[in-house]
Amino acid sequence: MDFSKRSRESELMDNPEVSQQTLENVLRDINRANRILGGNRATIKALSQLVSQNPRDSYTVLDMGCGDGAMLREVVLFFRRIGKNVKCLGIDLNGNALRMAREASLDFPEITYLKKDILDSDASGLECDMLITTLTLHHFYDEEIPAILKRFGKLARIGIVINDLQRSPLAYSLFKVFSLIFIHTAMAKNDGLVSIARGFTKAELTQFSKGILGVEHKIIWQWAFRYVWIIKMNRLTRTYE
Repeated sequence: MDFSKRSRESELMDNPEVSQQTLENVLRDINRANRILGGNRATIKALSQLVSQNPRDSYTVLDMGCGDGAMLREVVLFFRRIGKNVKCLGIDLNGNALRMAREASLDFPEITYLKKDILDSDASGLECDMLITTLTLHHFYDEEIPAILKRFGKLARIGIVINDLQRSPLAYSLFKVFSLIFIHTAMAKNDGLVSIARGFTKAELTQFSKGILGVEHKIIWQWAFRYVWIIKMNRLTRTYE
């Protein structure tokens, strides 16, 4: 495995012909891994920072690549805990994942879901206070990412939170061990390794950040082998951590 550059191998679950039952099993594995490793907490922590710096009574949150809605449900629970109103919109291209999301979100009236391609240039009705994307950016090739980031920057009024994987030999090796115990499906085991190989280095994210001007960037490493990239739309300086 060459970790000096991002892999261009496709993940099996990106195949639109994957059955709903298979997708359910794979997403169950992914959600279990996120709970154990605390991956989603990093997004909530970043949202909390944006909220504290931009106080108001209500917010809108857009999740690009929402999958089965697990992240958005955590977002709603966070806003409920702090006593703030929130309206959430989840965007995904996979109809089976969105069916699962709607079924799992019956107790979350704050959330609506829409089938749409992130690469679709029509962004009408998607404006939001904060835009989040979790384990989604690595699905795209380097040549696609600048346009995606530019579109994100036009949609978010307060900020953007990108939570994605660090590409490293250590993360790759440790996931092999982790998956022996906690990952049950062969597809999730395969795609977990592919995802890491398609992940990012901090230098790569820093380079991408240069395409979004007039904002503040903060790129933070988080356990387990994640980068949380916070883009604040109401700042004029650029910093890195």
